[in-house]
Amino acid sequence: MCTLRPFYFQRLVLSFNRVNFDPLTENYGTSFYLQYLVNWPEYCTVAESPSGQMMGYILGKSEGQAEEWHGHVTTLTVSPQFRRLGIAHTLMNELEKISENQRCFFVDLFVRVSNNIAINMYKNFGYSVYRQIIEYYAGGNAPHSPPDEDAYDMRKALSRDPD
Repeated sequence: MCTLRPFYFQRLVLSFNRVNFDPLTENYGTSFYLQYLVNWPEYCTVAESPSGQMMGYILGKSEGQAEEWHGHVTTLTVSPQFRRLGIAHTLMNELEKISENQRCFFVDLFVRVSNNIAINMYKNFGYSVYRQIIEYYAGGNAPHSPPDEDAYDMRKALSRDPD
């Protein structure tokens, strides 16, 4: 069982790191998270345990024009000890509901082409691969850095999409 709450700045500072220090989670600077909290607060949601521990979070936004107006999942992560409990599905459903309220046509997200676990999870949530984006994820310039990696743009139509 979890409770969904707005993602406040205090959560970012106090309990966020336990969830974020995970090799499957993309990490960003504090200013990046603050930008989302200021510009799209309705798309920033935390899942908490009954004891108040952060179980996971989702950050997103709405963007685009006309028929390309859509919700976007920027990051979704669930702490390792709370995985496979439906938390990710609950957070995704919340973002989709917000996107419906924003009258979006679809929700999209980007995922590493090598992240088969996430790709299959999103497919189970009703998403499909729309296109492949070449070298979306930068690898780094240091010796032994991973190479650049492609991403899949995955999408799910919402009720406003006529097709």
